[in-house]
Amino acid sequence: MRWLKRFWSAPQADQPAAEDVLAEAEAALPFIQNLTPDARDRLRQMALEFLAGKEFSGAAGLEVTAFMQASIALQACLPVLELGLSAYDGWVGIVIYPGDFVIPRRTMDEDGVLHEYDEAALGEAWDGGPVVLAWFDDPEEYEGANVVVHEFAHKLDMLSGEADGLPPLHAGMSVEAWDAALGDAYDDFCDRVDAGEETQIDPYAAEHPAEFFAVVSEVFFVEPELLNSTYPRVYEQLAMFYRQDPLARGQ
Repeated sequence: MRWLKRFWSAPQADQPAAEDVLAEAEAALPFIQNLTPDARDRLRQMALEFLAGKEFSGAAGLEVTAFMQASIALQACLPVLELGLSAYDGWVGIVIYPGDFVIPRRTMDEDGVLHEYDEAALGEAWDGGPVVLAWFDDPEEYEGANVVVHEFAHKLDMLSGEADGLPPLHAGMSVEAWDAALGDAYDDFCDRVDAGEETQIDPYAAEHPAEFFAVVSEVFFVEPELLNSTYPRVYEQLAMFYRQDPLARGQ
């Protein structure tokens, strides 16, 4: 992978080639199109810094291309556009699989019985370790999920310790208001999923408060109208946390 590292850290004279790849990747991400020209410029520059500081590797024989890296970088940087890349300090690895992959799990039930099983996954974020992502050439194969935003939301959540749906909040934000908005929404969403309702938001959000935060973060950036119409208080809290208002971009 050394040639890819050299590509993104090339001298300034060679940067137009990198900018071309970023532009191609950006054109394939419609939820970035509504950013202001200034915000898009800052996102591209942040993506270049991200690419220079992270190490990509392919799994299961996948050949990682510059386009893949650029696409992942743009999506990963969007949540921290107003927070800064330092939020992703302390780790460097990004592992990409060709499609979904299997993670071996071990869990202990209430009776002390150990259960081992394999779980199909689209992504995995490790505390202090790499981010693992599935890559599909056709975005429709993601079935509406944004794996990159999801897993990098977990990384932000982990800045306060174990992922629990409560990332470190900024000065002026209230933990009580966050808990009320996201906690009430999570309880309501779980009730709807348990009742068999076909929700527009990915039902995987009902798995755990940390998954709820990651899924609603996806929706916040990709389908803000859906989140605001379904859980307006959650939208308000995420707008304060990410310091962005995706709804205002379309006005």
